[in-house]
This record gives sequence, structure tokens and C-alpha cells, in this order.
Amino acid sequence: MDKKTEIFEKMPVRKALATLAIPTILSQLITMIYNLADTFYIGQTGNPFMVAGVSLSFPVFFLIIAIANLFGIGGGSLISRKLGAKRPDEAKRISSFSFWTGAVCAALYSLFIFFNMDSLLKLLGASANTIRYSKDYVTWVIVVGGVPTSIGALMGHFLRSEGFAKYSSVGIAFGGILNIILDPIFIFPLAMGVKGAAIATMISNTCAMLYYFIVLAKLGKRSVLSISPKLYRLPASDIKQVFFVGLPAALANLLASLSSMLFNKLASGYGDITIAAIGIARRTDMIPMSVGMGLTQGMLPLMAYNYAAKNYKRMEQVNKSGRYAAYVVSIACIVLFEIFPEQMVKIFIRDPETVRLGAMILRIECLGVPMMLTNFMTNTTFQAMGKGMHSFVLSVCRQGVIAIPLMFLMRSVFGLFGLIWTQPLSDFITMLISLTLYYSTIRKLHRESDEYELQLKRANVEAASADAQTLSGDADGIPEGSQEKIDTAAAEELDA
Repeated sequence: MDKKTEIFEKMPVRKALATLAIPTILSQLITMIYNLADTFYIGQTGNPFMVAGVSLSFPVFFLIIAIANLFGIGGGSLISRKLGAKRPDEAKRISSFSFWTGAVCAALYSLFIFFNMDSLLKLLGASANTIRYSKDYVTWVIVVGGVPTSIGALMGHFLRSEGFAKYSSVGIAFGGILNIILDPIFIFPLAMGVKGAAIATMISNTCAMLYYFIVLAKLGKRSVLSISPKLYRLPASDIKQVFFVGLPAALANLLASLSSMLFNKLASGYGDITIAAIGIARRTDMIPMSVGMGLTQGMLPLMAYNYAAKNYKRMEQVNKSGRYAAYVVSIACIVLFEIFPEQMVKIFIRDPETVRLGAMILRIECLGVPMMLTNFMTNTTFQAMGKGMHSFVLSVCRQGVIAIPLMFLMRSVFGLFGLIWTQPLSDFITMLISLTLYYSTIRKLHRESDEYELQLKRANVEAASADAQTLSGDADGIPEGSQEKIDTAAAEELDA
């Protein structure tokens, strides 16, 4: 048994989850740090308009990640399930299809942004003070660097789907560390400001993509992954499965982007300083989000593989272990952010008004962390099982059907304070829905598992009876009473 198969099938659940999740969590934290690095270094200029301009650009960035999740999570989940079902050739074709379709979609999105940048940024709430900084960031990170960013994230999902979590994590970490090094060089000595931060991010994401190409070549036949255009074609049933799981994952990013755009637009009425404070608070709140994303990305291939192999007990154990870890992280983050919010905000900027608003926002938004991570865990379980409709419902609820109406309602009743409370409330309501769907699905799965085991027992009984009948053809060859013993044993096994 090779190491990958041992992780998926035999290794103790907590150890297997740690093997896949810890490298992914670390890589997500490094990604978070390099995302925070942009805000941190730009904040050192003391210019809140620069911080606000970059913050307004993030919804546009989320959309490029949505494309990566569409084909990375959709294709990755199916790759894991094909491996669990012992169909490696089909997994190879899925990786080729997902890679090339994702690359083309990312390129088309970058072109769309290039031709519609000014109108889009104004729609997001950019003012005369902030639009030039937003344009600098979007031009280099999305228009120039959109395809490498999407491909890098997509290939990270693929490697995790096959159990190569360390290779995936090293690629993310490599890009993050490079960005942290390049940011201050481009921003300060070269005096390029926001444009410098954006160029540093673009170069880092491109280098990470190149690293993944090298890893794929190095793995060779040890991996089922392929980006050969010759393997691009897929049967309609597999294409449907990629989109069935990937679309809800992409939709989550799309709705998060839309929700963030709308949130910024509504908050922009309170001034550019408010936008800067919201951007810093939400970047700080990325700490638990990054841990949760890393944990769920490590869980997904493990659950998908065991679901396809019909090892439902092991799949459920992975889910429970992940939830316990998420709750520990949630409690630690709430304590940290409630006690030291001003200190967290001051890491990025010293402007007194921005610090005051940022601390207030952080104290409120951190209360939603336990609900947010619960929703992440449940959604990932549905993705692993290929239950795209369940995942779709949760994605639509959290950032769309629930969050968007709440924004208008809370702002009209409580003003800015109410607007800030929108996300924790949305996460709480979505959590109630997610847990209802989860336990309903698990009960159904247990019934299917019981029926499957019963079918196996019946098959064993029939096989035993057939063997007995074959032997009974030679009456002298069977001791007296043996047939009765065989029939009795078979009946007892079926009753059990």
C-alpha cells in the first residue's frame, strides 16, 4: 500500500486529517499574511485613501478566486472520488479539463475587467480620492496577473485532492513569502506605492504557478494529474459533476464579492475613513477564516475518497475531528479580538479615527467566527459527497438571500452599527439551516449504509448456499449434518 492510500484508508483519522490539513492551514496563514502585507505596508505610508483604494479592489480579486474554486474544488472533489472508486484514468482527464477550462475563463475575466475598470470601480464606491489607487491594484493583480493567480490556486486544489498536501502548501507559502519580501522593496525604495504592492503580488503569484508546473513534471507517473490538452474531453456526466460541486464553491466567492461590493457601497456614505477601517478589520478577521479554509481544504479529499469508497463511518469521523479543531480556533480568536482590538488595528495604521472605527468593527465581526467555521465545515462535507444542491443552498443563504436584505434592513434601522452586525447575524441564520441539512443528510446516509451492509450479507449467504449445493452433489463427500450447519450459519449471519 502506497503512502497516499494509507492516508485515505488506514491511517488514524486525526493523524490523517493532520497530515493533510496542517500544511494547508499553514499555507493559508502565509497567504493571509501576504494579503495583510499589502495592507500593512501601504498603511505605513499614513495615507488612509491608499488603504481604502486597495480595500475597494478586493471584491474584484475574489472573483478570480471564484474561477479557481469552480474548477479547483469541483474538479478536485471529483478527482478524489474517482481515486476512491479506483478509476485513475478518469481522474487524469478531469484534471486536464478543469485546468484548461479554468485558464480560459480567468483570461476572459481579466479582459472584461480591463475594458470596464473605471465604471466598475465607481460602482464599488471609489471616490476621487481612492479610484487611482484602486485602478493601480486591479490593473496589475487582475488584468496582468489574473491567469497566474487563478491557475496557481486551481493546481493547489488538484494536488490536495490526490493527497499531495505538502506540495500544494509549499507553493502557496512560496508565493506568500516572496510577496512579503517584494512588497516593501516596490513600495518604499522604488516609491511605487499601491502600484508597487500590486506588482509584487502579481510577480509572487506568477512564481507560485511556475512552481506548480515544476512539481507536476517532477511527480510524473506518481501522480494521476495531467494538463495535457489531448486529455481535455470528458463525458457529459463528469462535466456535470465538476460544475455541480464547483458552481456552489464559485458562487460562494461570487456572492461574497457581491456582498462585499454592496457593503462597501453602503458604507461609503460614511466616508473614506470608514472604508479604510472596514478593510483593516476584515483583513484582521481573515485569521480564523484562513485557518477554517485550510482545515476544510485538508478535509475535503479525505471525506470525498471515503465517501466514494462507502466508508461512511470514517468520513463522519473526519468531519467531527474538523469541527472540534474549528471550535478551538473560534474561541481563541474571539478572546484575542475582544481584548486587543485596538492593538490589532494599529498594526496596520495609526490614524486615531481609523483605529477607533476598526476596533469597533473587529469586536462585532469576530462574534460570527464560530458560526462561519461551522458553515465552512458543513459546506465542505456536501462538496466532498458531490451534493452540489446542498452546497448551493448554503452558499446562496450566507452571502445572498440572507446577507443582502439584512444589510439594507440593519442599515436603515441602526445605521453603520447595524450594517456591521449584518455578517454575524447572517452566519448565525445560515448555521441553523446548514446543521438541519447536515443531520438530515447523515441520517439518510446511515440508512443507505445499513442497506448496503445488508446486501453484502445476503450476497455472502447466497454464496455460502451455492457452495453447499455444489458440495452436496457428492453425498459421500459431506459429513452428515454439514448442510444443516451451513444453512444455520448463513441464516444467523443474515439476522445479524
